[in-house]
Amino acid sequence: MILEIVSPEASLFKGEITSISLPGVNGHFQILNNHAPIVSTLKDGLVKIAALSFKFSKESADKFTKVNEQNYTLAINSGTIELKNNKVIVLVD
Repeated sequence: MILEIVSPEASLFKGEITSISLPGVNGHFQILNNHAPIVSTLKDGLVKIAALSFKFSKESADKFTKVNEQNYTLAINSGTIELKNNKVIVLVD
């Protein structure tokens, strides 16, 4: 599935992922390929991204924390997520 993470300052990430875990206002949840459409608000916490490979721009690379070769995290204060047709768009603060 395709993930795009956007902040007010810039597009932080866009690429193919295998899963994403998010801090929803009603608890953490995970999205895998072919998940049903969803729109949700996010609270402060860690967004956990799993992918076979990662490519970050120089401007956004310092915002992500490497867990291992296939997993990164991103700390957020709040945000929203929309998933439709295997495309995840996350708007973060």
